[in-house]
Formats: sequence, structure tokens, C-alpha cells
Amino acid sequence: MIENEFSLTRPFADAIVEAEKLLAGAPHVKTEQDLLEGYDYLAGSIRASLQMAWAYQRDFPYFTASTGPYTKMGLDNPDTLYFNANIRDDREYLVTGVRGTTADLSFQILNGDYSPVVVPDSLAAFDDRAIEIGEDGRFELRFGPARENQGPNYFVLGEGSSMLVVREVHSDWATEKRGEIRIQCVDTAGQAPPVPDRAALTKRYGVTGKILLSRLKTFLAFPKWFYDDLPVNTMTEPRSTPGGLTTQFSSAGHYELGDEEAMVVTVPRCADAPYQGIQLGSLWYVSLDYINHQTSLTADQARVDADGKIRFVISERDPGVANWLERTGHDRGYVQIRWQRLARDLGPDDGPVVEVVKVDELPDRLPYHAEARVTPEQWAARIAARQDAVAARMLG
Repeated sequence: MIENEFSLTRPFADAIVEAEKLLAGAPHVKTEQDLLEGYDYLAGSIRASLQMAWAYQRDFPYFTASTGPYTKMGLDNPDTLYFNANIRDDREYLVTGVRGTTADLSFQILNGDYSPVVVPDSLAAFDDRAIEIGEDGRFELRFGPARENQGPNYFVLGEGSSMLVVREVHSDWATEKRGEIRIQCVDTAGQAPPVPDRAALTKRYGVTGKILLSRLKTFLAFPKWFYDDLPVNTMTEPRSTPGGLTTQFSSAGHYELGDEEAMVVTVPRCADAPYQGIQLGSLWYVSLDYINHQTSLTADQARVDADGKIRFVISERDPGVANWLERTGHDRGYVQIRWQRLARDLGPDDGPVVEVVKVDELPDRLPYHAEARVTPEQWAARIAARQDAVAARMLG
């Protein structure tokens, strides 16, 4: 006789109900639109949680896209492809791939997962400058326990290693091509995992619910750690990004703007950063729509003025300039600049200067305003290019 009465899915269904209550009670929810965005965020979180639970195969791992346009979390970077695989510290793993033409490719080993009270330890973090890559772009890495004669491209897994995270970062969406990457557990190659039985599926549904609630609680708390104590309409000096990404610096802030106001963020184009990008995020701590709106820009996408500085304009009203960042109805939100693949530390002079002005004052406040102007037709072409580039990037 087949059991039913939703005995497998009940814990997950209960978690969704609890998640809905969490979102409805979020402190920043003040309008119907805030709540509706929360439900959209919930849908993506459900998709991601199911994927993570079903991909949890430490002995037979594979890379999954942990964050994307429809599974956003943690102020996801629109320019980054995120991949992760579950691992264990007593196994050896072979990672093979082909280096694409993107601005950065980095690897990170995490101990544990994000929770509402802690950021996981980073046990190792490096970019592809630390590995040997063939002339054809192919590479082979091994991760595993300490051993003699490790050889090149072998990385020791520290105690508690639980996840391998790979980030591939685009600076020019139109021309840079993503690479390829695969992972295999050497110790189980040629074998097969057991077929899931009822107990295994019951556990997966339960784990999915736990992942969902942890994910939501964590990233509702995250801004309090890094943003909310900052004065509004300001940005920090460049600082090493928390979490162990040793070659990344960031500048963070949060804005609150009226419909007739604009935040002008002026930052030098950093020649020592192959990747430099800015983005906006909602109070759900996720990126705004970066496919159909220009809510992010890299240094390669942006207009650089003749004095070597980039002037971004954050506003609701269209200021008619190339570096407009659309806040898409969000009068409050987060703004972040990242510099990656750095060969040096950044200082205050590398960071942004912020000024809030009236949109109508921009012609007098932007030194190169006339040169930065774009027509509605040119703007539409920019958005069409973004739509096409993201579609191509998602398809590989």
C-alpha cells in the first residue's frame, strides 16, 4: 500500500508557510509593492532551495548555478556566474575546465554555510593566477587531503571543508565568453549513488525547508551586519570584502532618494582592477532587474570621463546620460562597488565620492554632461544589448 497524506512534503510545505510569515513581517515592508517583491523573492528562494537539496551529493558532486536572475540572494552580482559543489574533507576531487575570456575566475573553499548569526569560514580562496593553465585554456585542479608530492594545481582541503564555490566574472558582457568547468570525486569515479528510497526523499524535503528558512533569515539579517549602520546616501572607503575573497575590495552604502533627486557616485577608473563594477539592490538584499533595466554597470560598460573618473547617476527620473542607474521605483536600496583580481590594496583615493543633487541640476554638476548625453533611441539600444547578452550568457 502506498503511503500518501503528503507525509513526504509536509515539512517543506510547513516551511513555505513559515517563510511567508517571515517575509510579511520583514521590517522594511511598508507598501504593497514591497510585499509583492518579497513573494517574487520567495519563489526564487524555493527554486534554489530545492536545487541545493537535490544536488547535495558529496560523493558524486556536480556544479550547480547557486544564484541567477531567478534565484537571487545575498546582493548577487549581475556580472558573476556563481557555481557551487558540495564536498567533504576526506575525499579527493578532480576539477577540470576551460578558461573562458572573462575578467576573473576564482575558487573558494567554505567551512559550513551562511546562517543568520555567522558567515562561514573561508578555508582557501584564490583566482586562476594561482594555477597552471594550458595554452589551449584547459586546466586540471585537485582538491583533497594533505599528501606527499602533491604537485602543481593540488589544493589541500582543510578540516570541515564542505563547499567549493566558483565565481566567473564578466566585465564586458558583449564580448567575453564564459568557460567550462566540471567536478568529479576521484574516490567514487565509475560508481553510482544509491537510488533514493522513501527515507532519503523525506530527508531531502525536510532539508529543503531548512535551507529555505535559513536562506531567508540570513539575508534579512545580512544588511544589519554591513550596511544599515552607515549614514544614508554615503558609501564606505574601499575595503577588503568580508568572507575571504582576498583579491576583492568593495565599497558599500544605502540610499534614500526622492523622485526629483539623484545620487552622483564619482569613482576613479582603476587600472589595477580587471573588474570594477557597481550595482543597485533592493531591501530584500538582491539585485534589481539587471536584464531589462540598467541597474548595474562595469567599467567596460560605463562611460569614463576625460579626467579618468566614472560618474554614475542613481535616480528614478531619466537624466539622459549614459551612466544612469535606474532605481526602478525603489526609493530605498543598496549600492555596492566591487573591484576584483587586484594586485594591490586600495586606499581612500580609489574610492567613491557621493553627492545628492536635484535631477535638474545635473547639467551644471556633471563636468562632462554634454558628452555623456544619450538619446532615447541610444538608450533603447543599450537595453536591447543587455537583454541579448544575458540570454547568451545563460545559454553558455
